[in-house]
This record gives sequence, structure tokens and C-alpha cells, in this order.
Amino acid sequence: MRVLLDTHVFPRWVEGDRALPAKARAALADRENECLISLVSAWELAIKAGLGKLKLALPVQRYVVEHVAANGFRMLDVRMAHVGRVETLDPHHGDPFDRLLIAQALEDKLPIVTADPVFRKYGVKRIW
Repeated sequence: MRVLLDTHVFPRWVEGDRALPAKARAALADRENECLISLVSAWELAIKAGLGKLKLALPVQRYVVEHVAANGFRMLDVRMAHVGRVETLDPHHGDPFDRLLIAQALEDKLPIVTADPVFRKYGVKRIW
């Protein structure tokens, strides 16, 4: 199964946060799953780190590249189809990063590992 990680999940997984629910940890640990980190999440992490709202052990570019590789994850690029899908979304969610992640999940038929229950309002399968 291919699964998309919400931005907040990636650093929690990398740092070994035991507060991640068992279902989420199992999905990420299962080597049969293809875990995807969106370029959108890397961008969001960079913004938060730059504003001082997030502290990472490495600069964002190195953090993402090294931990994606170390965990056997893959990056998910943003395609025009994802951007176009954002335009059609109902306004349940106001966060532009989450809206693009929702569009990617819908367009690519991906469940998403997230604590955010609003994703379900879009018909996205939520793993948590």
C-alpha cells in the first residue's frame, strides 16, 4: 500500500515519538508499504524552521533528504493535477499546505497518516 505522511508525522516518526498511535507506527514501519513525503511537507517544515517554530537536528534540506533515504521513504512531487485538484476542494480546511496534501491524496488515491480529522471530510482515508 502507498501511504502519504502529513507534515507533522514525519519529524515525529524520525524522532521516535512513542505518542504516535500504534496504527500509524505500524503503517510506517511496514516495509511492504511505500511511504511518501510530499515536497509540500518539506516546504512547510522549512517555513516553520525558518520562523523558529520548529527545531530540527539538521537544516531542513539535509533533514528531509537524509531521513527519507534512511527510512526507505520516497518523495512525492507536486504535479499540476494536484494543484488543479485544490481548486475543486470544499473549504473545510483553511491551511494551504493541508489542502495541497488532501489534493495529492485524492488525486493519487492515497491514504494519509495524520492526526487531523478534517481530512475525512474530503473522503481521504485517514490512518491514525
